[in-house]
Amino acid sequence: MDLGLHDKVYVVTGASRGLGFAAARELAADGAKVLLTGRQQQALDAAVDSLGGEPTAAGLVSDNADPAAAERIVATALARFGRLDGILISVGGPPAGSVLDTADQTWRDSFETVFLGALRLARAAAAALGEGGAIAFVLSSSVREPLPNLGVSNGLRPGLAMAAKALAGELGPRGIRVLGLLPARIDTDRVRELDALAADPDAARKAASAGIPLGRYGTPEEFGRVAAFALSPAASYLTGLMIPVDGGALHTF
Repeated sequence: MDLGLHDKVYVVTGASRGLGFAAARELAADGAKVLLTGRQQQALDAAVDSLGGEPTAAGLVSDNADPAAAERIVATALARFGRLDGILISVGGPPAGSVLDTADQTWRDSFETVFLGALRLARAAAAALGEGGAIAFVLSSSVREPLPNLGVSNGLRPGLAMAAKALAGELGPRGIRVLGLLPARIDTDRVRELDALAADPDAARKAASAGIPLGRYGTPEEFGRVAAFALSPAASYLTGLMIPVDGGALHTF
């Protein structure tokens, strides 16, 4: 199936590794041009090079927590590629910990990055997008079910999902779609770090896999293909959705 991505332009944040990079790779493989953002220059340069560099991919060092980042990211995409068709906003993983044991400052810092940083990016992109544009948030299965020892994620991501749902209604009349992606156990560095917090990481991974109907963790490539489709013109009648990419792990609809 032709996703209609040829010469489309997308911003992918948090794209130097993990889910963001997997999505950028799939977009580029189908003919899109991508601006990747990340916080570390060396990792970002390596990601851009692996996608073939210019004119397919460019990089911009940026931190979503910076209030000025969103406008600068969108302006850079327009300057480099002359247009913008969509953005994948990867909001990152807040620190692990229980609700009771997480300090106020950690909640504040996480709200700035996970919530406000993501909304700033969405607002900046919405101002530049035309009909057919798409905004997708990389959230988590914690939108629908709380995850053990991830109190901040459990607290903030459902609110961001509701904001995305509201934004879909606000931008729908302009022909702009808004979606959320809900990865669960995808085999990324972040998930391995979480598994490593257990007393027995191997046992923790086996137990988590046993709770997934498909019996295994997902791969970044599997997530990336879903993200590329969701952003593409092929998904032109999908908006306001939260799409689980979880191997069936969620127990809710």
